[in-house]
Amino acid sequence: MGCAAIWASPEEEGIIVPRILVVDDDPLVCAAIEVCLTRKGFEVAVADGGEAGMRALEAADFDAMLIDVFMPHMRGFEAIRMFHERRPEIPIIAMSGYAFANAERAPDFLRMTLELGAACCLRKPFTPDALLTSVNQCITTPKASVRHSNS
Repeated sequence: MGCAAIWASPEEEGIIVPRILVVDDDPLVCAAIEVCLTRKGFEVAVADGGEAGMRALEAADFDAMLIDVFMPHMRGFEAIRMFHERRPEIPIIAMSGYAFANAERAPDFLRMTLELGAACCLRKPFTPDALLTSVNQCITTPKASVRHSNS
């Protein structure tokens, strides 16, 4: 008899499992986020870009979304705006690893995502703790406007 026959899933036990949508074109980033969040009890769906993320959003409900700012085809700015317009009740965590040679004069793209509807931000690379803090804050504080980044 396998483990599945002995223990019920969290849903069968009446436990609500937070569902997180990860939208990023980098499969390694998606895998790392999925492993980190799954180990902490989250259910994770991964989309490899903005269009796939939009399809996932139409097919299921989520408690939060992590969206990369710089992706091919549908840029993260466009995706954040569109996801926020489509489902404004779902908090968005914007992610970016984009670096500038001259950071003093460069625009702060993560800060711009807050104006487009993101609840908070993560600067790549980020630690598992920074990821969990941002996700937990977003699912426990609806429409949070606190910026988290990890240098």
